[in-house]
Amino acid sequence: MKNLRLKAARASLDFSQQELADRVGVSRQTISAIEKGDYNPTINLCIAICKVLGKTLDELFWIE
Repeated sequence: MKNLRLKAARASLDFSQQELADRVGVSRQTISAIEKGDYNPTINLCIAICKVLGKTLDELFWIE
């Protein structure tokens, strides 16, 4: 399942995938895979992404 909420939150701050990846300490390919739904990130990576983007886990990763 694609994570369009993550992509939208990243875009709203004008971050490229590379910028977000650099800030959380992963590769750009990892961010791309998360957004495409090809990779299920660890809880620690989810938390790091949320901190950088100023969002909660529920806002970015909760599946309804």
